[in-house]
Amino acid sequence: MSETVEQDDTASTPASVVKDSWGRLRPGRSLTRRLIWLAAAWIFVALILTGGVLTSLFQESALRRLGSTLSDTIDEVVVAASITPEGQLYVGEIRDARTERLLSGKYWMVAESNAHGRLEVVAGSESLGGLSLAYEPDLLDRLRNALGRTVSYSAEDGPKGEPLRIAVSMKTLPGRSEPVVFFAAIDRTDVDADTRQFATVTWVALLLMGLGLVAAVFVQVRVGLRPLYDLDQAIAEVHRGRANRVGGAYPREIQPLADQVNLLLEHSQETVERQRTHVGNLAHALKTPLAVMLAEAGTTDGPLQDIVRRQAQVMRDQVEHHLRRARAAARAAHGLGESTPVEDVLDELAVMIERVFADKGVEIDWRAPEGLAFRGERQDLQEIFGNLIENAGKWCKRRVRVLAGPSVPGQMVVVVEDDGPGIPEDQRDTALKRGTRMDEATPGTGLGLSIVDELVRAYGGRMTLGHSDMGGLKVVVELPSAEG
Repeated sequence: MSETVEQDDTASTPASVVKDSWGRLRPGRSLTRRLIWLAAAWIFVALILTGGVLTSLFQESALRRLGSTLSDTIDEVVVAASITPEGQLYVGEIRDARTERLLSGKYWMVAESNAHGRLEVVAGSESLGGLSLAYEPDLLDRLRNALGRTVSYSAEDGPKGEPLRIAVSMKTLPGRSEPVVFFAAIDRTDVDADTRQFATVTWVALLLMGLGLVAAVFVQVRVGLRPLYDLDQAIAEVHRGRANRVGGAYPREIQPLADQVNLLLEHSQETVERQRTHVGNLAHALKTPLAVMLAEAGTTDGPLQDIVRRQAQVMRDQVEHHLRRARAAARAAHGLGESTPVEDVLDELAVMIERVFADKGVEIDWRAPEGLAFRGERQDLQEIFGNLIENAGKWCKRRVRVLAGPSVPGQMVVVVEDDGPGIPEDQRDTALKRGTRMDEATPGTGLGLSIVDELVRAYGGRMTLGHSDMGGLKVVVELPSAEG
């Protein structure tokens, strides 16, 4: 008896975006996910900024070291430079072997401003091989605005196509009224490679650190919110009928919430008990006068007595109908923490109803998985199943089939079928109306399906009628389950 019953197409309704098929609000975004995403976003933004700043600082430090080397070269060239008696600029020996080796990657150059205000190269290192260093047309203006400070810039087109770091300084030499411009350049290929390597190592390290921090945040959030998960499980136990109140000890921030939930449950149970008492008192208060009226009207015959009997009977049916609905709603609310095994109820009802219809030889084939439980009172489940199976036994030829099983989480579905004549499709809605009898020749009040429908709706479920492959009526009932 472990079959799972699939819900009939006629009884399925797609869930909406906001509510599920039971009309309950679906949960919104996860608080855990929100906290982790916010922390992860902040971590990665901070690490990206850190990586950028560290890489920039490393590059600037390397370029400053190159600038210091270039400044020393410029100072050495300035010391070696002089003006001959003929007025020519002369640069003596430079004690830097690298600048004497062709295309070595380290260069110096001396230039002067000509009559057109442009720089004209007058001397250069052997390493240049007769070439000149690149410079911008506005370099003279930048040097004048620098007020004697060294101007540095990068170029990508060195004498052998290598990237260069270039330093330029304007100096005044004895015997020359116009300042002289001194250039020093060095290959920055190694510096660029070191910067890229540093950036790669830094980004990899920061990425691993970021993943580690996100994992730590995940653990921290899960551990920090564990009391909320425990509270959720405790409330779920109440919802499933396994507990009557929220138990356990919680942190000071959450304990008041647990206490308020318990107070709410206690208040709800007290309210339900008061309503049940009121319903019982009302039933006794109304039934007795109606019984007296019917008894008195039955002692004599006549038009007036017939009217009184009919109207009193209508009044009694109305009272029974509304009292039953009130009791069902009260029991549904009171049954929040209750659970009823389906297997036990079906077994008990099947044996009893087979005896009732023993003269017809009715066979009731029922199946329900072990552990399936109804979230509500046993009395209500007996009334639902009892009315459905009794109705099927009344109309069937011999066979009645009952299948119960889980549907979606928190729900169960029960299918009751028979091999009787069934109900035409255009009369199925009428069959659910209170007091409707499809065949006046068959004993009964016509309240069976109506009672079931009212009880099912009181528990937030629904009931639909259809055609069975056995030939008769197929009743599909959805009810809340104590599982899931």
